[in-house]
Amino acid sequence: MRRLLLAALLLVSSMTIHAGDDGLRHATDVLCLVPDATALGVAIAKHDTEGLKQLGLSTATCLAVNYGLELCIKKDRPDGTGHHAFPSTHTAVAFNGSTFLMKRYGWQWGVPAYVLSSFVAWGRVKTDRHDWWDVLGGAAIGAGTAFIFTRPFVKGADVSIAPTAFGDNGYGMTATISF
Repeated sequence: MRRLLLAALLLVSSMTIHAGDDGLRHATDVLCLVPDATALGVAIAKHDTEGLKQLGLSTATCLAVNYGLELCIKKDRPDGTGHHAFPSTHTAVAFNGSTFLMKRYGWQWGVPAYVLSSFVAWGRVKTDRHDWWDVLGGAAIGAGTAFIFTRPFVKGADVSIAPTAFGDNGYGMTATISF
């Protein structure tokens, strides 16, 4: 999957060099979804139902905060195509997936995803859809929501809770965690 993520970045970046700003804008439209799609695929492959819940919650919160701010803050896009510039939804979604991958599954997944997310942020600025404040705001929202809701993946952790008797007069509970 990591190689697929890097291959997608290299392929699309080489295509956008020839296609100009319009191709770059369309590439960022697609690439912003790759970190979340990768996170979804990894969670499914690892049978990580807790991770799926965390990804869903962080992504939903990310989008709710992002769209809420877009409705409240009427900032014109640098290219003049609308007033939904702050924060960048594309960047927020990309950094949400990247932060989830980094925190849940480690740097091997997170670093390539952050490279891709940075490319998306750069592409949004390069095509005049956003300025740097817009993409920084989106990155902070995306990374922040994933950071809040995501816990590291621990495969093989086992929790056991059992009633315990201590002699004739004492009773209690014993908890054991093994990993």
